[in-house]
Amino acid sequence: MEHAPKEWILILDFGSQYTKLIARRLREHHVYCEIHPFNEDLNNFKKYPPSGIILSGGPKSVNDPDAPFVDMDILNWGIPILGVCYGLQLLAHTEIPNSVDKAEKREFGRAHLLIDDDSTLLRGIPNECIVWMSHGDHIHQLSDNYSIIAHTSNASVAAVKHNEKEVYGVQFHPEVVHTEFGSEILKNFVTEVCQLHGTWTSASFIETQIDYIKKTVGDDKVLCALSGGVDSTVVATLLHKAIGDQLQCLFVDNGLLRKGEAEEVMNT
Repeated sequence: MEHAPKEWILILDFGSQYTKLIARRLREHHVYCEIHPFNEDLNNFKKYPPSGIILSGGPKSVNDPDAPFVDMDILNWGIPILGVCYGLQLLAHTEIPNSVDKAEKREFGRAHLLIDDDSTLLRGIPNECIVWMSHGDHIHQLSDNYSIIAHTSNASVAAVKHNEKEVYGVQFHPEVVHTEFGSEILKNFVTEVCQLHGTWTSASFIETQIDYIKKTVGDDKVLCALSGGVDSTVVATLLHKAIGDQLQCLFVDNGLLRKGEAEEVMNT
């Protein structure tokens, strides 16, 4: 984490298909973020703590025997937290076990968000805007530590805030384009709640990484295995910009590429 910006958001991934969209939305607002698995050792972040934490959605129910959980000591870090879908249910379940159960009707698709409190997270968000729901469980009991700040006709708990801490949760998915003002909600979280300035850019990220690579590698040489895919190609490009001829790329032809693709990778 030494090479990460001072302002950054930690996204803990619980297996949602939308997790990368959360990161994309934050970066659109010039906020640096990193996605880490839910079971990452949180001690890794204590030396360079994030400015905020987002708990992603996920396919599991919090009541499943193998449900993914996170050490809720993060609630005592004094860092703003936003739970999205499963993340919200996890916050509720932590306060009151069995407060989440299977809904009579799975809510999937568009819903009208009815706002009860627009003081912070939902500031500037129009009432009855469209949000995207995708969940089979619902919260039937909410701890007195939380207040409901929005609901829908089918979900009495659509958004909540903690009464004493900067902890929020939404039952819908603000990261998808189907949620009309989802990007604005995430912006409210990082700017209004986390008080971030939004000065990060992809260009600054490249500069930071190149400088980090130079300092790390020094006069050594680096061997980089290349498949020709986006990930390995970006890594190789950054390495080459940082250390030039100290880099030796090795193309790995796994035999499953498209016709002529191996030749294209080698030419590149």
